[in-house]
Amino acid sequence: MYRLHIANKNYSSWSLRPWVIMHHLEIPFEERLTPFETGSSWHSFRAFSPTGKVPCLEDGERAVWESLAIVEYLAERHEGVWPRDEAARAWARSASAEMHAGFGALRDECPMNCGARVRLSSPSAALGNDLARLDELWQEGLSRFGGPFLAGSDFSAVDAFFAPVAFRVRSFDLELGEASRRYVDTLLALPAMRQWDADAVAEPWREPGHEDDLLARGTLLEDRRENG
Repeated sequence: MYRLHIANKNYSSWSLRPWVIMHHLEIPFEERLTPFETGSSWHSFRAFSPTGKVPCLEDGERAVWESLAIVEYLAERHEGVWPRDEAARAWARSASAEMHAGFGALRDECPMNCGARVRLSSPSAALGNDLARLDELWQEGLSRFGGPFLAGSDFSAVDAFFAPVAFRVRSFDLELGEASRRYVDTLLALPAMRQWDADAVAEPWREPGHEDDLLARGTLLEDRRENG
């Protein structure tokens, strides 16, 4: 059985991506959660990950790291990871790679925190550009392939790559077009996303660096976490 190493569900957007596609497709795996440490988690994560980062997938003696590589590894072994249609699959891979490598302002200014609701103090022009591109990209996929997911009727890896963004949109009440907001609602309603969210708000850990980063971005309006 696969073993998937992740970190705190409340914070770890990278961990969410392979977790949600595996959970949604009912690919059996053992979850191993190692909480972030204050300062650096590199040494503790190096026990299972060559890069000292999460996520990392173990398949027997084999380690696969980086969320995009994990998804491609799974796609070679399981149906449904990428869309069946060739055009949809090509678009989905391009959009996933764009998310994996880009949207820096969105990542920096809107850190994932499933339990928090925050009013941004001073969103940058770069964040505005990222949101405009996100809206454009999502609406392209939804209109081109018919929805309700980005590459068609079924949830696939491209949706997993944008799953953390759905939590960010909810936490920061980010402005997007109507079709994009409906897509966010669709993602948040998935059983796998609801399970991740429930686990995140029930976690007993709070890491000061992640908490300080969140509070530096704006005013905390609500904290849904059970240890809040």
